[in-house]
Amino acid sequence: MSERLRWGVLSTANVGRQHVLPAIRQSRNGELAAIASRDAARASACARQFGIPRAYGSYGELLEDPGVGAVYVPLPVSMHAEWCIRCAEAGKPALCEKPLAANSADAQRMVDAFAARGAPLAEALMYRFHPLTQHVRRMVAEGAVGEVRAIQATFCAKCPGEDNIRLRRETGGGALLDVGSYCVSVMRMLTGEEPERVGALAHVGERSGVDEWLVGTLAFPSGALGSLTCTLRTEFGCCYDVYGTEGRIFVEKGVVPGADSEAMIRRWADYRCEETVVPAANHYLLMVEDFAEAVLRGRPPRFDPQDAVRNLDVIDRLLASAGVPG
Repeated sequence: MSERLRWGVLSTANVGRQHVLPAIRQSRNGELAAIASRDAARASACARQFGIPRAYGSYGELLEDPGVGAVYVPLPVSMHAEWCIRCAEAGKPALCEKPLAANSADAQRMVDAFAARGAPLAEALMYRFHPLTQHVRRMVAEGAVGEVRAIQATFCAKCPGEDNIRLRRETGGGALLDVGSYCVSVMRMLTGEEPERVGALAHVGERSGVDEWLVGTLAFPSGALGSLTCTLRTEFGCCYDVYGTEGRIFVEKGVVPGADSEAMIRRWADYRCEETVVPAANHYLLMVEDFAEAVLRGRPPRFDPQDAVRNLDVIDRLLASAGVPG
């Protein structure tokens, strides 16, 4: 493919600078064309760092740039709906950081706005593109554990600083929306079902007003049960376990396998363990290349954004069950 998608970036957020902007630079079908920040000096500094031709001191200016073919949106969660809908109104396809919005209603408004204009929208849930994820999905689908009876998913981390946006209610913070959204996604993906019932308990920070740690349960139509643990106040931990009638699969760092290291799948059956090594892969690169190809070739992105709405519907229900303020 000789044509390249010219990307604009709304904000100089860490996730973009650390992972997605380098991936776009490395991609075979994309290039960085412009970046915007509410602080013009920050935009200019980031543009120099990544060799981006144009820097803007407002998000609206970038959306008016005719040289921008699509937009990557790593803004705080509370701003996703407003600025993605403005991307749609400007005719700009958008790759939006996860979760797609602060709640399922806002996410649906976003999906509808892009659908009305025939423009692509995708959630930047990068782990789905990694060969590790595809391998586990195949194993489960082909009966490596028999019938799934239980899934346990954990993503725990320690937020740096009390003013971090993940610890602020007004920016769409909270453990479940941030790291817990991966856990919900994994369980929905591996069962291929939507939970009929959910329940949760959470600790809401007195200062932050968000769920700083939360445990939840999900009951699926097949009878499979899911449990998740997510935190923003503990030592790092990230893994998932799939238990079935014929075996068990354990994946450490399943949603953050790293771009430069091999990943391991461990399967137990009859008390014996088999290990499968999955080669290193840059899932951010695979994600941005898929989105660019979708835009350039006029096809839908690999994952339907409606899936992000369904994921957020489960999150909404879990937060309501835990009594976390909306």
